Amino acid sequence: MLNLLLVAIGGAVGAAARHGINAALPASGKDISFATLSVNVIGSFAAGWLAARSVRLGAGYNDAFRCFSLVGFFGAFTTFSAFSVEAAGLWREGKIAWMAACMASNCLLSLAAALAGGQLAWPTGS
Repeated sequence: MLNLLLVAIGGAVGAAARHGINAALPASGKDISFATLSVNVIGSFAAGWLAARSVRLGAGYNDAFRCFSLVGFFGAFTTFSAFSVEAAGLWREGKIAWMAACMASNCLLSLAAALAGGQLAWPTGS
C-alpha cells in the first residue's frame, strides 16, 4: 500500500513538473513540440542517471525509491524515460539487437496503436 501511495505522490509531482515545462515552452506552431521533446530528453537523462547512480551507490532499486522517482515522478513527467532506461540497459549489456528491437517495437507499435485508436474514435468519412 505504501508503494502505491509513493507512485501516486511521485506521479502528481511529475505531472505538475511536466505542466510547468509545457507552460514555459508554449506551442510554437511548428511540427515538433519542444515541450514534449524537452521533457522526454531531460527526463530520460535524469532517470538514467538516477537509476545508474542508485545502483552504483549500492542503493539498488529499493521499492520506495523506485516507486516514487522512476515509476511515479518520471512516469508522469515523461512519455519516454522508462523506455529509454530499458533500452540503455540492453545497450550496456551488449544486447544491441534486442535494444534495436525494443526501440523499433515500442515506437512503431505505439504509433500504430495511436493511429488505430484515433481511427476508432474518428473514422475517416464520418
